[in-house]
Amino acid sequence: MNQIFAIGKEQTEITVPDENVMGVLHANLPDIPLDEQKTIKDALENPIGSPRLKDIVKPGEKVVIVTSDISRPMPSYKVLPAVLDEIRSAGVPNDDVSIVLALGSHRGHTDEEKKKLCGEQVFEEYRILDSNGEMVHLGTTANGTPVDIYKPVAEADKVVCLGNIEYHYFAGYSGGMKAIMPGVSTREAIQKNHSRMVDPAATTGKIEGNPVRQDIDSVREFVPVAFIVNVVLDEHKMIRHCVAGDVIEAHRAGCKLLDKMYSLPIPKKADIVIVSAGGFPKDMNLYQAQKALDNAGKAVREGGSIVWVASGIEGLGEKHFEDWMLNHANPLDMIPHIEREFILGGHKAAAIAMVMKRADIYLYTELKQDFVEKLHFNYVNDLQKTVDDLLEKYGKDAAVLMMPYGGSTLPVPQEV
Repeated sequence: MNQIFAIGKEQTEITVPDENVMGVLHANLPDIPLDEQKTIKDALENPIGSPRLKDIVKPGEKVVIVTSDISRPMPSYKVLPAVLDEIRSAGVPNDDVSIVLALGSHRGHTDEEKKKLCGEQVFEEYRILDSNGEMVHLGTTANGTPVDIYKPVAEADKVVCLGNIEYHYFAGYSGGMKAIMPGVSTREAIQKNHSRMVDPAATTGKIEGNPVRQDIDSVREFVPVAFIVNVVLDEHKMIRHCVAGDVIEAHRAGCKLLDKMYSLPIPKKADIVIVSAGGFPKDMNLYQAQKALDNAGKAVREGGSIVWVASGIEGLGEKHFEDWMLNHANPLDMIPHIEREFILGGHKAAAIAMVMKRADIYLYTELKQDFVEKLHFNYVNDLQKTVDDLLEKYGKDAAVLMMPYGGSTLPVPQEV
């Protein structure tokens, strides 16, 4: 069979004999017509665990909307107009509303990128800020995480958080309070929160008992988020579900909808997994594309191989991540390193090492060959030849799993 994989803004095709294809992971789409604006409007009119947004915000209050940066697939430009209409209908003027782009540890935006993220009309009519300015210390969580929050968010009368819900390899799921922690927090705060990723309970698709997610959610005691609007996207980045309302209740409802779409059983672990993050923006750097690799790692057998399709047009994407990837002669040394000394950025390198411990990784990318090899990956020049060679290596009964949207799909092996 032929299968298309996205790389950056382009596509590539791979052929695998039908008898070797164990499966191709695609979302289970809801059996309702696609109507994004109706989906958003219905969620805003029927909030979960909360009054409507127009009944929460008041004239005279400063309202801050926190939404995702450009490295995330969140279509803020589709969601913001309906949210802003709701706020406007409460009598809050545009001048009292700010939109904050949650950078976490990522870079800031150009005006063109802000316009693309929020939409041209919103860009012209509202104040749009990157969360890389003055921070305010609000306290410390029970986990010892400093709550250092971008000042306009910390000082707002009402905070509204937007986001998309997808699987996260140690926080369980994105969305909800993640817009605040790590979204508009300091690097030191993020580092402390993420340091719990080494706990076995901090894993994909898990909320209850997950120490990272519990710490994230506890930040609401310091930043009482008034309302959230979270979406679940399909493989083509179209809005299939939208939840709105209470920062915990609505988020959990969204996580259940995500599971119905993307928690996908597979009969066993595969010899070969071919995975893409789904193209731009998820693979603009390897720091982001790593999430797809991590999901692929859950589907490959011990001693198997992963073929990772990731553009990396902007390089690795984070300084400490790059330092760790380049400066460990043996990549497996990163695992004990992160356990004794947690460094933000290094955590993703260590997560990659955990996959390397189980399987060989072949990287098809826009990065140069010598650089890829310094990262301890097998460089792929000819994607089809690499797949053919691996099929020959594992023999005529080799089982191949294909994950064209690996950042979203969570394989759940039914047999270890």
